[in-house]
Amino acid sequence: MKRFKNILLFADPGTDVTMSSKWALTLAKQNHARLTVLDVVGPLPRDLQRAITIMTPKELQGIVIKDRLSQLEKLAKQARKKGIRVSTKVLIGTPFLEIIREVLHNNYDLVIKSAESKTTAKQLLFGSTDLHLMRKCPCPVWVIKPSKRKLNARILAAVDPDPSNLEAKELNALIMDLAIALATQERSELHIVHAWKMYVKESYLNLPGSLRPQDAAKMVREERDLHKDRLDELLSNYDLEAIDHNVHLLKGDASQVISQLADKKRVELLIMGTVARTGISGFLIGNTAEEVLRKVNCSVLAVKPEGFVTPVKRDK
Repeated sequence: MKRFKNILLFADPGTDVTMSSKWALTLAKQNHARLTVLDVVGPLPRDLQRAITIMTPKELQGIVIKDRLSQLEKLAKQARKKGIRVSTKVLIGTPFLEIIREVLHNNYDLVIKSAESKTTAKQLLFGSTDLHLMRKCPCPVWVIKPSKRKLNARILAAVDPDPSNLEAKELNALIMDLAIALATQERSELHIVHAWKMYVKESYLNLPGSLRPQDAAKMVREERDLHKDRLDELLSNYDLEAIDHNVHLLKGDASQVISQLADKKRVELLIMGTVARTGISGFLIGNTAEEVLRKVNCSVLAVKPEGFVTPVKRDK
């Protein structure tokens, strides 16, 4: 995969960074990319600032930053042994805001971090920083679930082949490119899913005085065939012959069927798009994507369409 040239690894000491650092080093090595290993420390609480008498608040914060830099240098040392260009950095502030500002200032094309949760409970896998980044960070964000596995044996790519939606078209291309590259690189089993449902609830079609049962069934078949044709057209642009892959056209609510499929197939990485909603300040993730993120129990590589504008300002 030669897409990523400037990678940012957020090495949060409150998470297990084993897998996230492994992937950051792997991608940086394969792509001949620059790697920055970053941590963000919070500002000193005001009460603590008033209580300090032996040293200044700035001196105390300097001690914390120095300690974190020494920890980051341990990761950087591993990277340098592999011939990777790497630097370390500690910022002060709110993690997701500082990460996004760092992306804006230095044009990173991928952010990697570990999932915040230490539990396997699905609803707790992604924490506040994870969700903020997947909503608002302008570049792809790979949030990695801690695991003992060295490879992603099963990858799930969620696509929405709607020819009338330019954002969806751009996202589909990026999702498929990344999924194929990763599946080829790791010889993974690739699953491609598109979820569809009727525009009108089927129960409405069967109301008394509405449609005959056979006509209602025909409408459902025609809707399914339309989505199948769109999915086939999308996949015709890619050479999947050399990849162990399965295509899933699933009827139902996307957030439900995607998370269920991920569980059933024991997926380790889900690649999905998060789409900007123009005209609504701060509402930058599709409802479906939001629900999927709250239900899945695997690593997620979240991407956004070209031209996505984050609501986070470049400067404080």
